[in-house]
Amino acid sequence: MKSGSLYKVGDNDQRPWGTWHVLDIGDSHVVKRIVVNPGERLSLQYHNHRSERWTAVSGHGIAEIEGTEHPLQLGHTVDIPLKATHRVSCTGDKPLVFIEIQYGELLDENDIIRLSDDYNRA
Repeated sequence: MKSGSLYKVGDNDQRPWGTWHVLDIGDSHVVKRIVVNPGERLSLQYHNHRSERWTAVSGHGIAEIEGTEHPLQLGHTVDIPLKATHRVSCTGDKPLVFIEIQYGELLDENDIIRLSDDYNRA
């Protein structure tokens, strides 16, 4: 298997819940800025090849990791271990913005295994 990142700095995407944008890439990490719109949430998912750390920079939300809810607001950080089920939702009236650092040998948007999804992508 090829190792490394399949992302490039500047990659971005519009999703039903908001947006993501790649800010930085290293040998075994990718840094993304993720914006979750009010009332929206990501799919319940896990990854086979990466762990993640999320740090909230604005807004309010809830990170669900392995069924446990963790509040997210300015400065709060959560760690998502390899293969842990997780999702995030925006609970405030302004977008939730957080920085995601992905760690692992293979960093690729295809390493998303969706278990359930509000937008029928599972």
